[in-house]
Amino acid sequence: MEQHADAHIPVLRDEVISGLDPKRGDSVLDCTVGLGGHAVLLLDRVGQEGSLTALDADEENLNQARSNLNDYAGQCTFHHANFRDLNALNLGSFDIIFADLGISSVHIDDPQKGFSFREDGLLDMRLDQSSGITAAELIAQSQEADLADILYQYGEIRQSRKLALALKEAKPKTTLEAKAAVESIAGSLLPQAFQALRIAVNDELGSLRILLDTAPQMLKSGGRLGIISFHSLEDRMVKETFKDLSTPATDDMTGAPVEDQKFALVTKKAIKPSDEEIDSNPRSRSARLRVIAKV
Repeated sequence: MEQHADAHIPVLRDEVISGLDPKRGDSVLDCTVGLGGHAVLLLDRVGQEGSLTALDADEENLNQARSNLNDYAGQCTFHHANFRDLNALNLGSFDIIFADLGISSVHIDDPQKGFSFREDGLLDMRLDQSSGITAAELIAQSQEADLADILYQYGEIRQSRKLALALKEAKPKTTLEAKAAVESIAGSLLPQAFQALRIAVNDELGSLRILLDTAPQMLKSGGRLGIISFHSLEDRMVKETFKDLSTPATDDMTGAPVEDQKFALVTKKAIKPSDEEIDSNPRSRSARLRVIAKV
């Protein structure tokens, strides 16, 4: 769940195209269209006969993507929605489904969104600012023990109890007030603390679980699902789900398969960015791509 150095430069661009293998006429579902970086690559491959359905939780990003993809306007449909809403959207089936779980630099660079501790702004952190509670409200409403659990589980912060107490006492309303509270315990914890709050505010792991439960069932025969994750918790969820999907059920007594294999791993292990990509975009360092295909 790290950030892209430039929202217009999609991470693992060649690896995404190779793994998803889009063909002319394919239907594509981009669950996290952002500003359209990966979408352009996919649309170029599916051609005028293909189509793109684009989702994004951030309405401003979605509107910008609509503008950036104007050359393909007749092939695109846009939905202001989180991929956790896939069931309710009832979008049908697709040849390719893709999700990039990273946070774009648009979120980081805009102080009004409250993601960054480098500039002052309201402590918001919501990807969709039209719903849900802010990070400031999360801190205020959470019990100290629950806040400590959030910091420990999502930020892997060992001093989670001390930090939770500091945040509860500070009652931060702005990013710099939260920064000061974290620095009172340890300044080195800033990235992990802000990450943990963001994951909790947006229920990012809960949303990913819904995506992993829903998206595979939306694939057409031969279709492919690709997910780029940026956090070890995310990658573990994707890895374990893809492994389960690609492992046929077996007889408890004989070990023989009792059903046909429904999915196959396209990537046997996570695909990582090259040294060259990391040099040009350091924030891509923790990106991990996994792809599965419906048999």
